[in-house]
Amino acid sequence: MKGIAEWLESIGLSEYAQRFADNAIDLSVIRDLTEQDLKDLGVLLGHRRKILRAIADLAAAPAPAETATEAVPRDEAERRQVTVMFADLVGSTALSTGMDPEDLREIISAYQKCVAEAVHHFGGFVARYVGDGVLVYFGYPQAHEDDAERAIRAGLELITAVSALKSRVVLQTRVGIATGLVVVGDLTGSGQTQERSIVGETPNLAARLQGIAEPNTVVICNSTGRLVGNLFEMEDLGPRDLKGIVRPVRAWAALRASSVASRFEALHATGLTALVGREEEFELLKRRWFKATDGEGQVVLLSGEAGIGKSRLATAFVGLLAGEPHIRLRYFCSPQHTDSALYPIIGQIERAAGLAREDTSRAKLDKLDRLLKQTSTSAQDAALFAEMLSLPNVGRYPAVELTPQQRRQRTLEALALQMEALARSSPVLMEACCWS
Repeated sequence: MKGIAEWLESIGLSEYAQRFADNAIDLSVIRDLTEQDLKDLGVLLGHRRKILRAIADLAAAPAPAETATEAVPRDEAERRQVTVMFADLVGSTALSTGMDPEDLREIISAYQKCVAEAVHHFGGFVARYVGDGVLVYFGYPQAHEDDAERAIRAGLELITAVSALKSRVVLQTRVGIATGLVVVGDLTGSGQTQERSIVGETPNLAARLQGIAEPNTVVICNSTGRLVGNLFEMEDLGPRDLKGIVRPVRAWAALRASSVASRFEALHATGLTALVGREEEFELLKRRWFKATDGEGQVVLLSGEAGIGKSRLATAFVGLLAGEPHIRLRYFCSPQHTDSALYPIIGQIERAAGLAREDTSRAKLDKLDRLLKQTSTSAQDAALFAEMLSLPNVGRYPAVELTPQQRRQRTLEALALQMEALARSSPVLMEACCWS
């Protein structure tokens, strides 16, 4: 294929070859050049017109003909841990006997769309639609350190979404989730039906767990439960005999996300090992804390690869301060809430106020008022905090008439005032656990 110098020579403008090369312009970007770009390069007006016409001709040129030989997919199977989710629409057989096929098709299509949206939201991969059932992989083709957690959250979100579907009949779903080692990437089928599948006990186990689940329930195996720790409220279903599985399988029903504050603590509920080899970092944190207690604010960044002990070091340091007067504020980011910039702050306020899932809106507002009273928060700022927590303002606070930009700025100012009020009463330790 021609280089940029040959192309310029072909249109009689080889004198610009060096100038194009000095600006890293080659044929891969030539179609993106504009007249202003050429002017910035010092190309004369007449030559600019000539180059632009040649670029237009280049863009209109037909693409090279594809070779007749069809590329053959490579069979690159690999062994890896995958979390498999199998979701099924409850009562689909009964629906098929009492409903027109076109109406049934609309229901199943809406259900499959719900599954796809929930799965994609949490980074899963829809591997196959099997009638009214859906097979989903978490951990393939893209792996995350929290694939088991993502699968359960997707299952719970799917139940909510399916229950909210507008249909002539009440729709429910069952979800089974299993985690284990598989061989993934094997090519099955041929031609247009060829696909990559996974081989192992895990997919079968997920399907069997789905079969024992009650409507609108997520059932997981013991290995998945160990990976998520106390991140979810669970109901122990005990050992269950499943078709095709040699030994009884301990099953759990994942009811809802727990209210645990720290993901690290949820995953290490059984205790922590001793902290070894972090004396220098530990001393640095202590020196910075002593400066903060003397009125000189400090910021310490703990950064590094996952699993090297950042959260463990922070936990040990907090334990050291247990006997000292201070206020602890904890902010936790989440890859599942990247669309909510204030999610960490909302979580901190909910925990500080003691808001419970079963509380009524009135009870939550009463708890919020008690929390804000400690810092003498104004009624206008309290209205902003209530709105941030999605709590109704039923005449309790003055109405706040602001544009979205003004509301955002005023909320950030109110949060800063809160922090200043807390710092006047006691040293404040802020923990911001970020995800990236």
